[in-house]
Amino acid sequence: MGEVIRFISKAELERARLIREARANYERIFPSSGPGREEPGLADGNGGQASSEP
Repeated sequence: MGEVIRFISKAELERARLIREARANYERIFPSSGPGREEPGLADGNGGQASSEP
């Protein structure tokens, strides 16, 4: 008793779905490093500088 039911329109549901999809695509392209991950190149002491050699 006293429970509130909120109406969510189709447009709002679609907006939320599109935002979730966009965030998933962004994360796939630009993965965030998690707390257990190290940036490549920083652990071996080279300062993380990229090499232009193949």
